[in-house]
Amino acid sequence: MFGLLASCAPSVPDETTRRIPQFENENVEVWKSIIYPSQPLSMHRHDNPRAIIALKGGTLNVVNQNGQSHDMTWESGKAYWLEADTPGELHGDVNEGTDPIEVIVVQIKDN
Repeated sequence: MFGLLASCAPSVPDETTRRIPQFENENVEVWKSIIYPSQPLSMHRHDNPRAIIALKGGTLNVVNQNGQSHDMTWESGKAYWLEADTPGELHGDVNEGTDPIEVIVVQIKDN
């Protein structure tokens, strides 16, 4: 019976860009992002600074709402610091490589 129900459940593709919550408290929010090639992240912003730990590195093309872009390259096993985004500015991220990029993001919260 359970096997039949499981086989009827909708499946989520393994190769979908996604954010997976890891940990949160009053000081930080931590998530894992998996960014697959040619699956852009929607426009968003980071109001707080954050550390990025590259589990599987690569290069992201970061595009702001005005169409200006720059590349961010992360090496596997290294950590990076990113300041909060410019107030009012949104950006989207695109993995233009051939392999997924996996990072842990540790975003500092306002206290």
